[in-house]
Amino acid sequence: MDNYSEQQKVLHIITGLGDGGAEGVLYRLCKSSANFKHEVISLTGNGKYTSMLEEVGVIVHPFHFNGISSFFRLISLIKTVQPELVQTWMYHADLIGGIAAKIAGVKNIFWGIRHSNLEKGKVKSSTIYIARLSALFSKFVPTKIICCANKAKEVHLNIGYCKDKLLVIQNGYDLSNFYPSNVHRQQVRHEWKLSEETFVIGNVARYDPFKDHENLLRALCKLKLSGAPFKCFLIGNNVTEQNVDLKNKINELDLFSNVVLLGPRTDIPAVMNALDLHVLSSSSEGFPNVIAESMACGTFNVSTQVGDVSEIIPNPRLICPTKNSDALFDVIKLAYNMWEKYPDDFMIQKIQNERVIKEKFSIDTMVSAFENCWKQL
Repeated sequence: MDNYSEQQKVLHIITGLGDGGAEGVLYRLCKSSANFKHEVISLTGNGKYTSMLEEVGVIVHPFHFNGISSFFRLISLIKTVQPELVQTWMYHADLIGGIAAKIAGVKNIFWGIRHSNLEKGKVKSSTIYIARLSALFSKFVPTKIICCANKAKEVHLNIGYCKDKLLVIQNGYDLSNFYPSNVHRQQVRHEWKLSEETFVIGNVARYDPFKDHENLLRALCKLKLSGAPFKCFLIGNNVTEQNVDLKNKINELDLFSNVVLLGPRTDIPAVMNALDLHVLSSSSEGFPNVIAESMACGTFNVSTQVGDVSEIIPNPRLICPTKNSDALFDVIKLAYNMWEKYPDDFMIQKIQNERVIKEKFSIDTMVSAFENCWKQL
């Protein structure tokens, strides 16, 4: 459609707009989707992505959901926006936003699932409860249920989500932001006072049990005992010197001279270029954005076996079981040995990484998949 006023309106309902994977995907989708008009309701008010969405012309409604009265206000707001369809993101928004949209008279409602692990002991019991309750409502609330990963589809099918409505749209990335850059590499390495002879490891993840920083630190302890010299930079929310638990674990493992806590950074593409190796140590992920983003920068990656990681990293030898620091050490040491002894093979792997993201996970591929799904209805 050429006339913007004639475009169908998609109303996105999301739990929040803080710094997270789903929030980032929502932003990239709205920014790059030219065939639909987008508005967003955030159930927990403003966050990092509020201003970013507004800068690309998306109207954001910061909503503060806090009980039954706000549920009726949500229905009223949906009626005021008058969307042709509603796309929800994450369990609470799926259930609350989906039911509110149904009552408001919206016929086409799309749920968005970002989780691929619902094991007891690994996930909050409240999250499992909401997911199982959503499985019951999946029969009649959503038109389609969009999962970010094949693993997520499999998990939710097994707990009773409506089989005929489940489909997979994997994440896509803006390759105008994430790309190999020697300039970025030199700038960040200069800031960190590192030469090209230093093997630099990175982990970009907020401090959260699922990110399993302890698993990474124990693997790095083994790497140090093996005699391999390295520096590791941990980047993300609450990954700072003020995090007493994290700092104590680093000291306990005698890693205080190897591991640097940087906290959150706004120049992640530059950081990725500065690394020789990015390590994902998580115990649970859906579709791990950080791996795809780092690979788009040509960065070498190793990872635990989570979500759809095996569809992103082309070499299965670089993937290991979760919660196993010995196995994680093995793949990190494999990468180090390639870097040290077989630099040509190491470079070939980095080039292959970049090619995989370009060919399979571009932003255009993801946006087309969402738009085609919406257009069918």
